[in-house]
Amino acid sequence: MTAIKPNNIDEYIAGFPKDVQKKLNQIRASIKKAAPEALETISYSIPAFKFNGRALVYFAGYKNHIGLYPVPTQNAEFNKDFAAYKTSGKGAIQFSLEQPIPLDLITKIVTFRLQENSTFEKNKSRKKNLPVKRA
Repeated sequence: MTAIKPNNIDEYIAGFPKDVQKKLNQIRASIKKAAPEALETISYSIPAFKFNGRALVYFAGYKNHIGLYPVPTQNAEFNKDFAAYKTSGKGAIQFSLEQPIPLDLITKIVTFRLQENSTFEKNKSRKKNLPVKRA
């Protein structure tokens, strides 16, 4: 990757070798397919997708892997899915550049994150409509 900060996801991906570009584009397409209303952006100098004004997922290329963030590493529903990959307790997963990208897993993660964002928005709007407690 180039040291120049990208202005958009196309510029970000263009900074990688062709084989890595292909994998990054596959991830991007999977995210767009799972969340067609999400907005593409660059955040923290890496590709990001936002939904309802909140971060949905980020992805980034590295020398030996591609990272996807945040992922539900603490959710038991994903334990089996994540077993073959390096993950962190902070919600990251790494996909080796030597292996095919698990596009179905990425779709599952994005779908889960869409539900999380929707739940957050519903709870946020409920809080706004609660009566104010006066002392």
